[in-house]
Amino acid sequence: MLVLSRKKNESIIINDDITIVVVEIRGDKVRLGVEAPKEIP
Repeated sequence: MLVLSRKKNESIIINDDITIVVVEIRGDKVRLGVEAPKEIP
């Protein structure tokens, strides 16, 4: 398993068309935002 660390507002880009952004960190909870083309379910 690959484990990546990011801080708030940092992102991970997958295949140039999917972006995962750390939106918020509260204690032990993390909110992620995912931007991807509509054709990806």
